[in-house]
Amino acid sequence: MSMWTLRRSSSLLKKKGFISRSSRISCTANEVTGRYSEGHSEDTSNEISNRYLSFRGFFRTAHGSSKLFLGCQNLSSLVGTKSGIEIDSDLDDGFSELEGPTVTGGMLETNVETELFEDDVDGEDVEMPHDKLDLSDSESDARKAQVPEELLKAITTAPVQSLDKVMVNWVEKGNDLTRADITIIMFYLHKRHMYWRALQFSEWLELKKQLIFTDRDYASHVDLIAKVHSVQKAESYIEKLPKSFRSEAVYRSLLGHCASKGYTKKAEEIFNKMRDLGFPVTSFACRHLLTLYKQTDKKKIADVLLLMEKENIQPTEFTYRICIDAKGQSNDIAGMEQIFETMKADGMEPKMITKSNMAKHYIFAGLVEKAENVLKQMEGEMHLACRYLLPHYAALKKADDVRRIWQLCEPNARIVECMAAIEAFGNLHKIEEAEAVFDKMSKEGKYITSKHYYPLLRIYASHNMLAKGKDLVKRMSERGCAVGPLAWDGLIRLYVKAGEVEKADSILQKAAERRFVKPKVISYLAMMEEYSKRGDVHNSEKIFYQMRQAGYVCRIRQFRLLIQAYINAKAPCYGIAERMKADDVFPNRTLANMLSKSDPFRKTEESELLLSL
Repeated sequence: MSMWTLRRSSSLLKKKGFISRSSRISCTANEVTGRYSEGHSEDTSNEISNRYLSFRGFFRTAHGSSKLFLGCQNLSSLVGTKSGIEIDSDLDDGFSELEGPTVTGGMLETNVETELFEDDVDGEDVEMPHDKLDLSDSESDARKAQVPEELLKAITTAPVQSLDKVMVNWVEKGNDLTRADITIIMFYLHKRHMYWRALQFSEWLELKKQLIFTDRDYASHVDLIAKVHSVQKAESYIEKLPKSFRSEAVYRSLLGHCASKGYTKKAEEIFNKMRDLGFPVTSFACRHLLTLYKQTDKKKIADVLLLMEKENIQPTEFTYRICIDAKGQSNDIAGMEQIFETMKADGMEPKMITKSNMAKHYIFAGLVEKAENVLKQMEGEMHLACRYLLPHYAALKKADDVRRIWQLCEPNARIVECMAAIEAFGNLHKIEEAEAVFDKMSKEGKYITSKHYYPLLRIYASHNMLAKGKDLVKRMSERGCAVGPLAWDGLIRLYVKAGEVEKADSILQKAAERRFVKPKVISYLAMMEEYSKRGDVHNSEKIFYQMRQAGYVCRIRQFRLLIQAYINAKAPCYGIAERMKADDVFPNRTLANMLSKSDPFRKTEESELLLSL
């Protein structure tokens, strides 16, 4: 059974509310799901537009569950490499100059694996051994080229206004700067989320005519402007480009950025503009839409699959992975397994990350035996599976298996596997073993940044070990690692856990004042959750406002914490429903109940009694 046959089987549900009506892709008042949502009846017309993505009520198989909860996977594109290779955007390190990811579900708090370990290009591990520069395998020339460490160090450490001087000096000394060199430098800066520095470098290349820009170079430049400044400035830059360079790749880079941030309205607007301009629908544009809707509205995943079928775009391993993950997150295990079997029947070999996702969802559903079967299969490719096996065995509370896997990996362990081991031992409350792995990594790893300190810092925070956490940050600073968003998040959690909320808030406020780096959304949420518990409405509203100012999209979780603050304070919550509607946030069942409790005009037995007097 093919992917499209499977997709068509789900359309049989239209009699139960499954829709397919012609429409431009847009953001309407469909119910936005929170952790769970249920189907609703709408028009059952089967008309399909030839130009625009249609809406469908649900994406599910005939025996699937209608319950969907939001996940949190983000992708950002490193444009300018072959085929617009996409790199997960949930990473930080000491050099970070980043925009934070959109958070759409509670799983983020417990899934640090997503936060730290997905350094993949399309799910494949590209991290080199400790002392090697991480390179993309998107350019064969770039893989062979070696950029001098002297130049990389000069670019990454140059003062704000001095990059031009650094590059001029390099060229004046007679050094060449080939396209392969530029590719590696840009990949290096992207991987470390030094977007502002990458934009400076790109602007210098364009201004000094050191590179003849192609449409893909312009696409990369647009992506950087959106990351560093705003989507609006990126759109203005596109309008100033010669018409011949306003290509599909340029608009797709902006679409990818909006999808990675969860900007649904803007992403759909850009997609429609691409259709208006006559660009063909590509697999990469559909990939961005799948990523977007996996975050924001899983019902629309079916729309993208329908569009791909109409445009004769064949499903890829990534397409199946998104569908498998969406099914797993909805706790529709039978549907997840059906898609997995369909994928194999179509002759597509699941990647390690797909198998890992299957195991994760089995564990979450309490299907331990099925999870263990998948993990045993993964052990057949230990060199690829180690980083995934460690956290899964930790989630199953199998300390002996975590030690066994780590002993197999330890002799040739890469940094990413060390970080997975630290995380796994921490989840098992084996603090000393986590510290031993960290010591090994810090001694053997050459390029250690604040990202690599974060798992241990978070372990100290979760175990209320304030003194050790502060000492770790001191060691980080002494090593020359910049204290960036991940370190801030660890410190904030340390002080919150220790009950020093004012100190934690002070760190967040100082971090928010930084010009090119901003705190992660999970840091704001950690503070907001604490204020919500305390019924501190003033500070909850303050953090809510600051998240907006930082460019983060407010979703159900933020509103839930805000409403809970009012409930705990026993204070009236005026106008909250209107605020949610303005943000296109529609309550799930849990949030609807909270809204009812916080409604200052709701009728109670006491109020009815008073009115009768």
